[in-house]
Amino acid sequence: MKLTSIKYLLMSLCLATALVACSEDDDNAIVQATCSDGIMNGTETGVDCGGTSCQPCEDMMEPGDGMEEEEMPDFSGTYAQVDFMGRPGINTVLSIQDFKDPYNQAEPHRIAEFYQKDFENRLEGLHDVYANLLGLNEEDVDYQPNILGDILNGPEKDGFTDNPVSAEVLTTVLANDVLEVAPNLPTTYFNPGSGSPNYEGAIGLTGRTLQDDVIDVSLILLFGGGDGARFNGQEVEGVGTFPRLVSDGVSFTASPTDTFPYLAMPE
Repeated sequence: MKLTSIKYLLMSLCLATALVACSEDDDNAIVQATCSDGIMNGTETGVDCGGTSCQPCEDMMEPGDGMEEEEMPDFSGTYAQVDFMGRPGINTVLSIQDFKDPYNQAEPHRIAEFYQKDFENRLEGLHDVYANLLGLNEEDVDYQPNILGDILNGPEKDGFTDNPVSAEVLTTVLANDVLEVAPNLPTTYFNPGSGSPNYEGAIGLTGRTLQDDVIDVSLILLFGGGDGARFNGQEVEGVGTFPRLVSDGVSFTASPTDTFPYLAMPE
């Protein structure tokens, strides 16, 4: 009787062990199936890697993949937006300490709603500074409508000088510090067309190419006036030498490639 009981006890233990093993195998098959589904799920710490079931993420890159382990992206840490730079130079010139940080944390489509007037006041304030430096009345050195004319206001008349861009219009456009793209027009930050004084055929703010000197264009829009060269270091009779504000003095001479990563040869 005792031998029979021991026999049945051993058989029960073996059966229980087999059932547990099957259960664990099945569970592993289900969990490990997520290690190749392209989704970070289960206990994974990365996509299809890490956690209690998948292989460690650092082992995912096998030799010959063309990427060393230390080159794998690291998404740890805290991220913060620093500066809008859709139009380089605009933020730098027109932002002031009091609103620079909140400006850079605003939703792009609402920037003009909150900051356009600040930008306009800043633009006029800079002109007042230069008026004082030249010993002139501030009213005589206000912002002058610039060369964008028909591009921003619509082709009401021939010639951009007949269709001025006010400080309000310009700063409304510039305050939205994002880079627009016009799919049905040539891509350019600004192409002057025939040039001064009427700029026939000019195109602007339809995107940017790698060769566009966006800093100079931005400064011209702010300080260039109707001919694009108002503050260009010229001598003005009875006034003196105007400051050179329409260029940063750095020319673009590189020839980037037309394929990613668009690098140019060192100069």
